[in-house]
Amino acid sequence: MIRVALVDDQALFRAGIRMLIDSQPDLEVVAEAADGQEALRAVRQSRPDVVLMDIRMPVMDGLAATAELLADTDPPRIVMLTTFDLDEAAARAIRQGASGFLLKDADPEFLLAAIRTVHAGSAVIAASATRELFERFTDAAPRPVPPAYGDLTEREREIFALAARGLSNAEIAAREFLSEATVKTHISRILTKLGLRDRVQLVVFAFEHGLA
Repeated sequence: MIRVALVDDQALFRAGIRMLIDSQPDLEVVAEAADGQEALRAVRQSRPDVVLMDIRMPVMDGLAATAELLADTDPPRIVMLTTFDLDEAAARAIRQGASGFLLKDADPEFLLAAIRTVHAGSAVIAASATRELFERFTDAAPRPVPPAYGDLTEREREIFALAARGLSNAEIAAREFLSEATVKTHISRILTKLGLRDRVQLVVFAFEHGLA
């Protein structure tokens, strides 16, 4: 069972999302909050797997709450909710360590799939939209490539390049004639060597260092 927390200042929106999530046999809403401060208490108490976090809220916004939660030991995966397609705040949250973003008017099936995708860690939510977000809000001058990148094997660099384009494990496996289990192993090693938390952080790393 995937445990989900909802953080949004609109009670009607939360109620709709809760009904949608609770209708699924593998998903369960375990906490709700109307602002960032409430979210800190609710998330730390309920220990969800995935948090859907609105960016703009009173008292404490989603960016501040996300930064605090991600500083905890073993934090949940956090998906930012936004009404804007290319939202600079969403880009900032992802740089902080959020696992992706969703539009608040996303198709219900897409939202459910996104929760499962983030929990599984096998792909990036809305890969093309995420790439577009970072093309828009990444500084023109890339940072120097850190020495850790040089520790990747040639094969790992090939897998890195495909993952940086947003390809899922299944897509990489089909393209490289590998099993999904092998791709998953490669991705895990890449993330460990580069000190990255998940695949969306890999995409950020690629853009910030001119490797995308």
